[in-house]
Amino acid sequence: MSKLKPETRDKLKKVSTATLATALYKRGFRSQFIQDVKPLSPREESMVGEAFTLRYMPAREDLNQLTVFRNPDHPQRKAVEECPPGAVMVMDSRKDARAASAGGILVTRLMKRGVAGVVTDGGFRDSAEIATLDMPAYHSRPSAPTNLTLHQAIDINVPIGCGDAPVFPGDVVVGDNDGVIIIPAHLADEIADEATEMTAYEDFVTEKVREGRTIRGLYPATDERNLEEFAAWRKQNGR
Repeated sequence: MSKLKPETRDKLKKVSTATLATALYKRGFRSQFIQDVKPLSPREESMVGEAFTLRYMPAREDLNQLTVFRNPDHPQRKAVEECPPGAVMVMDSRKDARAASAGGILVTRLMKRGVAGVVTDGGFRDSAEIATLDMPAYHSRPSAPTNLTLHQAIDINVPIGCGDAPVFPGDVVVGDNDGVIIIPAHLADEIADEATEMTAYEDFVTEKVREGRTIRGLYPATDERNLEEFAAWRKQNGR
């Protein structure tokens, strides 16, 4: 798994998934936003971490009895114990929330191990409990049935699809109140730099629009005078 630079992690915590989506779109990436997932509780700071993945396949009943959890190497349990601190565990549940991807005990264990967050394109059981934890969690909706009902954990840290987004181990996962986006690992540093610059300009634009300024020539910056004003604003505000 590629290691995210601390300065890149810090930058990504301060930018929105909307800004990141635009930066990725400029590079031809159109499918990096995970569809139909939302945070269980509002986020004040973005979730950021390297992707550590778990893949579920449709359950085959004779192989998915409750007794499988007695095996310490059961892929779901093993993933919870091996997901590195600072990483984000991303689960491919085939966009099927009829059975849970995980529950409160496993998510609590991830939190205590220092994992940066957890994402599924399915659902969590114990969702009200998970919402109170001091760790970001994203899902499509609550789901009470055990994962064994429909999901068979089969692979750890392999390329997956999550909410129609491709996720490779080590890709950078960023989540805010809009949702979760995946940044290809090799682009993380340059995307973080560009998004930081974009955010500064967007904050300037927002301030001017709230003052009553037209967006023409301002957003996008096609009038050079706005760029000159932005440079002065940035210096004044320490941005």
